[in-house]
Amino acid sequence: MSLDGPQPAAVCLDVGSAWTKAVLVQPDGGLAGFAAHLTTPTDVLTGIDAAVRAVTAPGGTAAPDLLACSSAGGGLRLAVVGTEKLSSTEAGHRVAHSAGSRVVHVHSGPLDAADVRALRGSRPGVVLLIGGPDDDDPRVLLHNAAQLARARVRYPIVLAGNTGARGTALSVLRSTGRTVVACDNVLPRAGELVPGPAREAVAGVFARHVLGARGPGAAPRFRRMARLMTPDAVGRAAAVLARLAGAGALVVDVGCAMTDVHFAPLDGSSVGGPRCTVEGDLGVRCAAAGVLLEGQTEGIVDPVEADLLGPTVERMAAETGYVPRDPGGAAEDRRIAALAAVIAVRRHLKSLEDPGAIPGLGLVVLTGGVFRQRDPDRLAALIATLRADSVLAPVLGTVPVVVDTDFTVAPAGLLAEDGRTAAAEALLRDHLLG
Repeated sequence: MSLDGPQPAAVCLDVGSAWTKAVLVQPDGGLAGFAAHLTTPTDVLTGIDAAVRAVTAPGGTAAPDLLACSSAGGGLRLAVVGTEKLSSTEAGHRVAHSAGSRVVHVHSGPLDAADVRALRGSRPGVVLLIGGPDDDDPRVLLHNAAQLARARVRYPIVLAGNTGARGTALSVLRSTGRTVVACDNVLPRAGELVPGPAREAVAGVFARHVLGARGPGAAPRFRRMARLMTPDAVGRAAAVLARLAGAGALVVDVGCAMTDVHFAPLDGSSVGGPRCTVEGDLGVRCAAAGVLLEGQTEGIVDPVEADLLGPTVERMAAETGYVPRDPGGAAEDRRIAALAAVIAVRRHLKSLEDPGAIPGLGLVVLTGGVFRQRDPDRLAALIATLRADSVLAPVLGTVPVVVDTDFTVAPAGLLAEDGRTAAAEALLRDHLLG
């Protein structure tokens, strides 16, 4: 929107699953302060208020505007209910990739009472219900739909099973008030996996989940405050960066619970594939185990390094507020973050029409709280990890890679969304492009 007249300073808030970050930005885009507080799960406003007080108190800034985005919900937990173990597991992971989710439970075969209890115990945010190929016997799918309809499960169900039985299963589930999104079969024919439609459905559930603090106990003030997902704010900033750089901008945001990748072409087109992919199994705290697992699967983490990083990853996953206090711990933090960035960009490339190239790419930015480090040698090592990757090297070429050490990308996106375009441009120009 267009704003007339002088504007006050703004506190730009990014409410994450582990940390709430507050950045104070002057009307001209000058960076005036940064503060962080652990996100408070029982009352998210406690952490927000503490972060705002910390960033405004030193300068005595009077009544700044408050702009907020949130990813407090973190990655979406996905449970899979199917007919055969191997195909159900593979389908679940393929659907979860780039849809902001991670697989936490897989069941195959007819559900019984104990199976339903195990499903509930995995605390999913969404259930992917599948059967077999379209020409298979649908009885297991229909049995499982009936079990879920009767069970005490209130999370959304993505129904991606046998085409001929889908209408019956949908009616059974909706007859007891279940929230169901129906889409094409993930396994339409034997040996064929088509994850796209189910992935799109899961991504829609993720978009409603990621803001967090949306349950009955959530404070109305937070619901009014945080109307924008953090990935949307970062994507908004990517578009500003592309305009400033005069070339396409690729922005990788590594968080505690997920990592998202945004590409903003200079011409604003969406040709060639999605602009944003979100990985709910890659992060530097609760999703750190996914980074180590996928790093080994992709062949970029060898067994020796996996053994060395294993204890640290366990601590990261168990202590979301963990901050390393020694150089060795900080180096491991950076390594996990760099691996998360590499794997996330690899997956983003796979989503494109031409996975071997990003036309017009002229800038790569790494952002996220973990990158608030200013040692040039250590930052150079981060960048070298991306450049040396066998898959990314041909795509990145000699494109400049910049690390957002001052945490300006999400705040700039919030400023741009609020119509403060000049302030957003100044913030990014001074701290990333200067």
